[in-house]
Amino acid sequence: MWIADQWKDYQVIDCSSGEKLEKWGDYTLVRPDPQVIWETPKKNKGWKNRNAHYHRSKKGGGEWEFFDLPKQWQINYKELTFNLQPFSFKHTGLFPEQATNWDWFSELIINKKKANPNREIKVLNLFAYTGGATCAAAKAGASVTHVDASKGMVTWAKENAVSSGLSDAPIRWIVDDCVKFVEREIRRGKKYDGIIMDPPSYGRGPKGEIWKIEEKIHPFIQLCTEVMSDDPLFYLVNSYTTGLQPAVIAYMMNTEIVKKFGGKVVAEEIGLPVKDSGLVLPCGSSGRWFVEK
Repeated sequence: MWIADQWKDYQVIDCSSGEKLEKWGDYTLVRPDPQVIWETPKKNKGWKNRNAHYHRSKKGGGEWEFFDLPKQWQINYKELTFNLQPFSFKHTGLFPEQATNWDWFSELIINKKKANPNREIKVLNLFAYTGGATCAAAKAGASVTHVDASKGMVTWAKENAVSSGLSDAPIRWIVDDCVKFVEREIRRGKKYDGIIMDPPSYGRGPKGEIWKIEEKIHPFIQLCTEVMSDDPLFYLVNSYTTGLQPAVIAYMMNTEIVKKFGGKVVAEEIGLPVKDSGLVLPCGSSGRWFVEK
């Protein structure tokens, strides 16, 4: 398992009975987590002294209960700064477990730039959400194309880039359906050295395009190999879909990427350390393709 254990402003304090107690900077939140199926005593005082609590409804969805939480606040990860706010369906605008992937591809970018300072490293970030990976890649020295179907998420990502000192970084901000965008890039002859994708289980594009991950993910991984450069650096596939286990991601990536470019695929669960219990909370799966040294 790849563990995001380099955070200073974020921490999972405890988890029990379908919920996790988290520290986000100066604020403590309680949010649901489907992986937490165990029931252990909630001894930490934070369970009662939280700043906000998201209550899941048995009918689906849920709502926030606020005690003392600002509408927006910030946390830092190394040189990056992210703007957070509670919004629908329990989220804050950031998935902290992804930091382990940010560190991985950032090191690849930095090392490649050191070896060849004049080379432009182009990264395509698909289903890019609020831009955590975009900011990490740009901070490492890459030129990034950020694509998401939600205009609101792209706006939020731009704000994160500004907060992270990346207002002048070479980032293209695109509001579009990811599949249609890649198809157009193929026709334009555009190429990328790194590809990042974090597709949802289900979603709709800006014009109502339907995305079902079980049907779309394999052909999309294949499609994206057509925009990879002749000397690609990495390809990252992340998923929170329960049925998409690491072995499944690895098989698809091996089938489509290794066949075409060689290299190696490694896939693992990603997770977050839990302070009080010492366990690691699973938070989805990632597959990483790279060229072996």
